[in-house]
Amino acid sequence: MAFITMVKKLGRDGQPCAKCRDVEARMRREGLFEQIDRVVVAQEGDLDSEGMRLAQIYQVERAPFFLVADSNGDVQIYTVYFKLLREVLRPAETKRSIPPGPLFNPSLVN
Repeated sequence: MAFITMVKKLGRDGQPCAKCRDVEARMRREGLFEQIDRVVVAQEGDLDSEGMRLAQIYQVERAPFFLVADSNGDVQIYTVYFKLLREVLRPAETKRSIPPGPLFNPSLVN
């Protein structure tokens, strides 16, 4: 079971960046936000905020980003929401299903 941390950036006005706001809204609309275990803030202008420290540790320069820790404690970094969606949040839905039976039947040719 993975532990997912979302790091979102807040501007000096206290508002989330546009991309952070869009990604979070999309996740909530699609019922995926419940899979996020923890949300951390990278406060603009505050290098000591937890999100800024995580960005520095993992050398990430964009927000939002996601840290996905597996049961061994290994952490995977996702800076692209759709990659997180495909690989973590909805992996079974994005796999292509193969129809039953042969895709090509050579006996039908000629």
